[in-house]
Amino acid sequence: MDSHRHRCKWACGNMLLRDYHDAEWGMAIKDARALWEMLVLESFQAGLSWNTVLQKRENFRRAFAGFDPEKVAQFTEHDVQRLMQDAGIIRARLKIEATVKNAHAYLQMQAKGEDFADFAWGVAQQNFVKTEHSHALAQTLASEVLSKELKKRGFRFVGPVIVYAWMQAAGMVNGHEPDCFRHHACE
Repeated sequence: MDSHRHRCKWACGNMLLRDYHDAEWGMAIKDARALWEMLVLESFQAGLSWNTVLQKRENFRRAFAGFDPEKVAQFTEHDVQRLMQDAGIIRARLKIEATVKNAHAYLQMQAKGEDFADFAWGVAQQNFVKTEHSHALAQTLASEVLSKELKKRGFRFVGPVIVYAWMQAAGMVNGHEPDCFRHHACE
C-alpha cells in the first residue's frame, strides 16, 4: 500500500491501522455473520481505541468460536468467567455478556426468517441522510433508528454511537474524510 496517499487521520497511527483502513474499513459487508462479527468488535471498542481491538482481533475470533453465533449463544457463565481471565481480549464482563445475548438475538431474527444483513442495511438505507462531513459525527439519525431497532430485537451494547461506528466500518455509510484516497471508492 502506498504510504504517501492521503488517508483518514485515524488511520495514520501505525501499519495495522493503515492496512485495516486501506483494505477493510468502509467496504460493504453484506454477509450476515461477518456483519455480526463487526458489530461485536465495535461494541468491544467502546471507550477504547480501535487499534486495541485490531491488535486483539484474532484473539477475539478464537475466544468467541470464530464469531459463530450458534456457538456463542451456547456460552454459559463458566464461559464468561473463562473469557474474563483471557488476557488476549478486552475483559469487560458487560461486553462479554452482551456478545452472548447478541448471539441469541441474531439467532432469534434468523429463526423468524429475518436476515441480519438485510435488516441492518435496510434500516440504514431507509434512514440515511447524506452529510458533507459524516466522518466528524458521533451518531446520525440512521444510527439512532438502527440502534433502537437492534434493541427491540434484544441486542445490547448497541447505542447510536457504537452503531454509527459499525455502520462506517461495514460500509453502510461512507465515513472516509473527503480528501482520503478511499473516499470515492466507498461512496
